[in-house]
Amino acid sequence: MKEPVGKGVWDNMFVIAGLGNPKREYDNTRHNIGFAMIDALSDKYNITVMDIRHKAMLGKGIINGQKVILAKPLTFMNASGESIRPLTDYYKIDVETELIVISDDISLPPGQVRVRKRGSAGGHNGLKDIIRHLGTENFHRIRIGVGEKPKGYDLADYVLGHFNKEEAPLMKEGLEKAVAAAEMMLAGETDRAMNEFNRKNPAEK
Repeated sequence: MKEPVGKGVWDNMFVIAGLGNPKREYDNTRHNIGFAMIDALSDKYNITVMDIRHKAMLGKGIINGQKVILAKPLTFMNASGESIRPLTDYYKIDVETELIVISDDISLPPGQVRVRKRGSAGGHNGLKDIIRHLGTENFHRIRIGVGEKPKGYDLADYVLGHFNKEEAPLMKEGLEKAVAAAEMMLAGETDRAMNEFNRKNPAEK
């Protein structure tokens, strides 16, 4: 099937990388919300993410007229940069404008979304490794809230844990918001996405 040809399709290519851990035991855990985001985009736009290259599972397709590569790094979270760097190098991606990284965030309530053009890792080891390998903090990212670690919980156990029944619908809504944010960013409307999704939830104190 021929890919649709239109303005912008061949001028730019975006990489959307969702962070997570590759084994089945980590499916649907807090730390794997980036993988869930890639699955959501894959389902919505019929992009098969099965090709394994550059230490990642990849899928190529078109989202709203824009050529994209969906990626799930297979390096485990703390070594995400070992996949992202060769992937962006091979496809000659401008990491400051054509890379979108999706990650979990324990500082945000479940399902809340934050869009950023740049910034520190904020304690997230996957982002930290990407920054180290790329040599820059200047890349777009979408952070999806998975809830704050309860007092007394081990952090690793918490982020590798599954969502409870109350959190599940919030996370489904959060993924829908994150998909909408990514669509805006692909259209060059990152500022609009930031204005729309970075507003505080009225329920937050």
